[in-house]
Amino acid sequence: MTLRTEAMAGLTAPLLGLEKKSLREQALSALRTAITSGELEPGRHLVETELSEMLQISRGTLREALRQLEQEGLLSAGPRGRLSVRHLDEKEIRDIYAVRAALESLAARTLCELPDRQHVTESLHKAIDAMTEATNGSLEERIESDLEFHRTLCRLTGNETLLHSWESLEGSIRMSIMFAGLEKGVSNMSVDRHKDIVGAIDTGDATLARKTILEHMDTAAANLVA
Repeated sequence: MTLRTEAMAGLTAPLLGLEKKSLREQALSALRTAITSGELEPGRHLVETELSEMLQISRGTLREALRQLEQEGLLSAGPRGRLSVRHLDEKEIRDIYAVRAALESLAARTLCELPDRQHVTESLHKAIDAMTEATNGSLEERIESDLEFHRTLCRLTGNETLLHSWESLEGSIRMSIMFAGLEKGVSNMSVDRHKDIVGAIDTGDATLARKTILEHMDTAAANLVA
């Protein structure tokens, strides 16, 4: 078996070649999907020569994609800067969800302070409808619909710094679901639990909304590491 064949063993689409258009974006998407799906398993060392051959891109383009993935928290640098797929431990997962709780409770408080929250609740209910539709879909579809609800919660505040901070955690959130496994990950995507958040925001009671978010995140983290 050749080095190229060995490197490709066990790897399927989307890691089997890319179109020439927007190579960096395609490489980034392909690698992100391979990592969050478990195709590139936690702890796996990444070899630039092998990956550039698989993806049929230059090592310079590959390095740009890898740098972005490191910033997203999907990769970690070891000795001599060698990159590997990040492996989360229980403390890291609890830390991630503690930060999420802080960001999303700020978002909820901000939304509660709006004089007119009708557009907010309508947008969040649409996100919940999408979660309901994804219930019978793939794990990836369920994860995406769940994340979109929380992303929408932050986006509706109009606070770009808040939204950017939340988006910087997305990679780590996906990794935490991988760590826990399918059953635990899916149990955190209950539609009813998300309806409670919308209901609390709709009351305009910032204290209640904050409490609901904190309980939501505490329960989610506990479930993932149980």
